[in-house]
Amino acid sequence: MNKLFSKKVCVLLLLCLVGVTAFAQKGYKKAYTLFDANGKEIGYDELVAALAQPDVVFIGEIHNCCITHWLEYELARSLYAIHKDKLMMGAEMLEADNQLILDEYMNRQISYDRFEAEARLWDNYSTDYAPFVFFAKENHIPFIATNVPRRYANVVKDRGLHYLDSLSDEAKRYLPPLPVSFTYKEEEQGAFALMHMMGKSKGNAEYLAQAQAIKDATMGWFIARNMKSKFLHFNGNYHSDFQGGIIPYLLQYRPGTTVKTVCSVRQESIGQLDEENKGRADFYICVPEDMTSTY
Repeated sequence: MNKLFSKKVCVLLLLCLVGVTAFAQKGYKKAYTLFDANGKEIGYDELVAALAQPDVVFIGEIHNCCITHWLEYELARSLYAIHKDKLMMGAEMLEADNQLILDEYMNRQISYDRFEAEARLWDNYSTDYAPFVFFAKENHIPFIATNVPRRYANVVKDRGLHYLDSLSDEAKRYLPPLPVSFTYKEEEQGAFALMHMMGKSKGNAEYLAQAQAIKDATMGWFIARNMKSKFLHFNGNYHSDFQGGIIPYLLQYRPGTTVKTVCSVRQESIGQLDEENKGRADFYICVPEDMTSTY
């Protein structure tokens, strides 16, 4: 009798759990969905397993997306748990001529206040990027400031790539080998218009494209120059979408490097990946359009 009663209780508990789970799933509002390149929904563990394979992982972000920033931090933790001291990290948000300041902060030789004051950090650094930089610091993960100093991107925007030849040898330490290969594509004008960077004349548009190219080339160069085994890089979507941006330069400077990309997208519905987003990356972080932004 007791055994029968116990079985009935177990069955009832199981039914209750199934009911609660079904109710929770029905009423659950997701903050994000992960997709593979084919638009198939995947889980976080599946994403981590795939990103653990290549030499370099590019996490493309929407700069004010809080969900992406949180996942960047989580992915850094997960990949470190797999790779340990083989992992290096880097970011568009830190510029190459601030590597010494970054190293001094990471090695606890200077305070955070001095790092913040002197490293030309983005306005949203403390909320969006500090967590994964601090994680790298606490776990002794080498962190590379990969982006071109903004003064050189600005001078290219105004005068073109050829002007970089006139810079001093000291300045060229923070640039990739010159000349930087570049082919102007007319269709890129639309992308620059969306980025609110479009000039009025064709010449200005080409220089703007060249300014983006020097950023991509510099990031590719400093990844290639510094990486030993595994490298996790954070950048805006534009710099790694469609296997473009940084990636052709990285492969030029370090042939044979294997790469996977993640793209962050906002959609009205995150139940499936919109057709317009397919083809941009190997994996996607899909966030509702009305998700809170950090700025």
